[in-house]
Amino acid sequence: MRFEPPPLTRHLRVRRDRGHTVLEFHGEIDIAAAAEIGPHLDLATADPDARVVVDLTHITFFDLSGLRLLHRARHRLTGGRLQLMCVHPLTLRMLRITGLTRLLPPWSTLDSALTAPGSRSGPT
Repeated sequence: MRFEPPPLTRHLRVRRDRGHTVLEFHGEIDIAAAAEIGPHLDLATADPDARVVVDLTHITFFDLSGLRLLHRARHRLTGGRLQLMCVHPLTLRMLRITGLTRLLPPWSTLDSALTAPGSRSGPT
């Protein structure tokens, strides 16, 4: 399947880096932003073997809608790899409280996320 990057949106930038699709979330990730991001995230995870990095370093707010996006992406990549980049203290706390850091350990830099010996995504 050929990757066609989606157009830029207010809450999302998509690019390719070292064989990975990097989805950069921006601003407040709430229910409205999730509705905007969802189709692009689905496109990036359409191939179950895709390698995807979700970059949360540019967010200012992240609620349950954002958690749902991460959960959905993780389950769509049954044989692929999903890495998470996050340095936002409140978001990291939410990820820890919900247990998502056990499934998607957050990395602080793109380099570390791209080179991490990632665990396989998918249901556990």
